Amino acid sequence: MIPALNASKIYSTLGNGNSLVPLAIKDVANSLGLTAGSYITGDSLEGKDRFIDEFGTQALWLLGIPAYKKLIDLTLYKLLKIDPKFDVRNLSQKRAKVLEKSIKYADVSIKDSMKKAAKNTKFTKNLALGKFVVSTLLTIGSYIGLTKYRHKQTQKNAEKEILAEMQKDKIDFSYTKPEKKTAFCGLQQKKQLTFTGGFQDFMFNPVKNLMILDASISAERLADSRNRQELIGYTIKEGTFWAFMYFASKPIQKFFENRVENNKKMPASIDLDARIIESKELEKAFKSGELTKSTSKVLKLQSIEEMLDFIHKNPEDFTVKMAKMSDILPTLKQASQTDNIDYRQFIDFDEFKGVAEKLDKLNNKFNQYKQSNVTDKTLEAFLKNVKKLKRHAVLKNMGACIGVLGVIAPAIMVALRKLDKNNQGFQVKEDLKKQMASKI
Repeated sequence: MIPALNASKIYSTLGNGNSLVPLAIKDVANSLGLTAGSYITGDSLEGKDRFIDEFGTQALWLLGIPAYKKLIDLTLYKLLKIDPKFDVRNLSQKRAKVLEKSIKYADVSIKDSMKKAAKNTKFTKNLALGKFVVSTLLTIGSYIGLTKYRHKQTQKNAEKEILAEMQKDKIDFSYTKPEKKTAFCGLQQKKQLTFTGGFQDFMFNPVKNLMILDASISAERLADSRNRQELIGYTIKEGTFWAFMYFASKPIQKFFENRVENNKKMPASIDLDARIIESKELEKAFKSGELTKSTSKVLKLQSIEEMLDFIHKNPEDFTVKMAKMSDILPTLKQASQTDNIDYRQFIDFDEFKGVAEKLDKLNNKFNQYKQSNVTDKTLEAFLKNVKKLKRHAVLKNMGACIGVLGVIAPAIMVALRKLDKNNQGFQVKEDLKKQMASKI
């Protein structure tokens, strides 16, 4: 069996909308399904082309931006002696007093780096913006390079196969490489992306980082489709990818949670992080009354400044500990003081207060549970039910997205190819064969 702590981490990660791990799992399923579909509908050449396209893109998609950012951190930031972990959202004018208080409460290990980052706000902000833009553009450039390489290699391998077939049939020919054509050249004029409003969300949210990259990848794939067959395939792939990679998870999760909420026999609330739901501290806090005391204090907080005062002076508070456990409050691995909050990071007041709200909601659900018609009305039975429902909701959500991306979307593409007698071969090779034959 998986240890409880490890299990809670797994379910927490899979259910986290800001984690790259669920996206990676979905993308692997999608890539495997599409690659298998290409081998089924085409030949080994089409399968290899799809393999390079899917898994090469996946590597750049997941690792490109983080790798380039890390490179900039180790070079430019190190040279300028600026702490790359300092979040420039703390430098907004609205958070001036918050930053002052954060520096005051910060551990000695990070206090000086925070002061230096805050000393020249314009420079620090521009440096962070530059890192984001450069790392994104370099990743997009790497993808475009991969695509050009893939097209060139596939054409080269197709030419070899066609030449071998012609030589086998003893056909004499002369051949000039055709000019590159795309199925939908009109898209090539619209590759540039512009963003207005909420730009900082895209800078600092790793999932939204990928959305920017994906917008470029989708545009490039459609624009550089080599024929109608590829254009239709990419339209299906990109459409389902965007829908179930970024947008469907929350509605699906809400659907499962609403089904739970409407179950009058076993009322529960599963919107808390899995690490909190599975922790032993939760049960202890229920029994001791610490949960109620803590949430009542946190829910009375009215500002970010009050929140900073509270988490600094009450490091052992239950809500504070649960917020740390679920990464709502970032922490330092090593700190010389009891308050081990990493004040370099952006601390969101609403997210912290949201932990207390969800804990309070869970407490109310327990009171409803005791009034319902279940046989076992104990706290242990209630929490066991909550854990079970949380796990099921996370797994069903992932399963639904993987099913669409890894099975249904590839199956649709295979079916469209099989139903069209004139569209069953690898169109890139077929087009090249016709062009070479016309030169005989």
